[in-house]
Amino acid sequence: MLNESVKVACSNCHLRELCMPVGLNEAEARRIDELVAHRRSIKRGSTLFRNGEAFTSLFAVRTGFFKTSLTTEDGRDQVTGFQMAGEIIGLDGIVNEQHTCDATALEDAEVCVMPFHRIEDLSREVGALQKHVHRMMSREIVSQHSVMLLLGGMRAQERLAAFLLNLVQRLQARGFSSQELILRMTREEIGSYLGMKLETVSRTFSRFADEGLIEVKQRNIHILDDQALKRLVNPQVCH
Repeated sequence: MLNESVKVACSNCHLRELCMPVGLNEAEARRIDELVAHRRSIKRGSTLFRNGEAFTSLFAVRTGFFKTSLTTEDGRDQVTGFQMAGEIIGLDGIVNEQHTCDATALEDAEVCVMPFHRIEDLSREVGALQKHVHRMMSREIVSQHSVMLLLGGMRAQERLAAFLLNLVQRLQARGFSSQELILRMTREEIGSYLGMKLETVSRTFSRFADEGLIEVKQRNIHILDDQALKRLVNPQVCH
């Protein structure tokens, strides 16, 4: 379902500093407002785009939560990332002009649709926008490297601790609590992302709770000892 009747203005959006360049003058800000073609509502469980689809736009998540995933050769769903409000989805399609993963809404969501040809045209006029796109692509590469390190050298406890700390940090940047979070994804999806079996994810959550690091009530997580979680990820800090 498309919601095109709403006048979309990045300059009036409370998330603009997360997904748009900062420090623009008034004229540049007006031009940036032309980037968003419309907003699109995505129901929980529906896909924003699929692997192999033609790439035409980037999407700024306005509300809701998404996962990106690939189907492996043996038919399993391999989660490659989780995206929340203020983050951009669709960068995977820039290289070959087609998407290389599925993006699925984990709850009812709304995205701002930004046609890529508009971004390219405006980038020639607003240097800050071009720099911002490059920064987003660089951030995506760094994120992928971090995941590879996570999967390559960390034990289960370290992986889950790093995952929880990363989620909290991103939510805190959006004005949410640094101690409380609601997991929008299932434990199975967390396991797929972290390269862990479902039982291992559940066992590690229980272990963290038993050791007083977190409190778990279904999908509600209360972080009780973030320093201990940080020490698990990096033993050299927090002494």
